[in-house]
Amino acid sequence: MTTRPFRLYAISRRRGWTPEELEAADARSNAEAARRSEQLRKIRSYLLAEPDGSLGSICLYEALGPEVLEEHARAADLPCDDIVEVKAIDVHRPDPDLTAAPVG
Repeated sequence: MTTRPFRLYAISRRRGWTPEELEAADARSNAEAARRSEQLRKIRSYLLAEPDGSLGSICLYEALGPEVLEEHARAADLPCDDIVEVKAIDVHRPDPDLTAAPVG
């Protein structure tokens, strides 16, 4: 039996959500990811301020392949606008704490 290595992917989910809808979508995503833990691992999500005032997201996952992420999205009733494999990470600074008060 050949084991496929996990790869890192970014998923664009640009459908606008309200905060309440996003909370429910995240719960569905987490539950489905837990059921598929041998196929994918949720790393983090960046919430996006959409032009209409709603929220979208860019989600990072480790997965065996894009088809696993498409299946996860369908099962969790999530949009999946684009899946792109991440080939490298170039970190200049750690992610900022967006909950902290702005300086200045």
